[in-house]
Amino acid sequence: MHVNNTTEEKESLTQQKSRLGVRLFFIYLICYTGFVILGVFKYELLAKTVFAGLNLAVVYGIGLIVFAVILGIIYNYYCTKYEDAAEQLAEGASK
Repeated sequence: MHVNNTTEEKESLTQQKSRLGVRLFFIYLICYTGFVILGVFKYELLAKTVFAGLNLAVVYGIGLIVFAVILGIIYNYYCTKYEDAAEQLAEGASK
């Protein structure tokens, strides 16, 4: 695991990860808002069967859960990438 050498480097990594996390949060928020809007204004649409005997509410809900897991994997991938890049930069600077 990467150990930050300087406070400035740590702060930069934290800012990068925070920006990514906020972006992914808003992407998810838009998808979730769509689900809520359907539930409030077009609730009869959620009762329609759309896939393998399941209604839209169930499919959309499971899709949101799967999407959240995918976003978590994306977040982890990019945070690891950021830390590895910072570690390589620190190793290059110390040589």
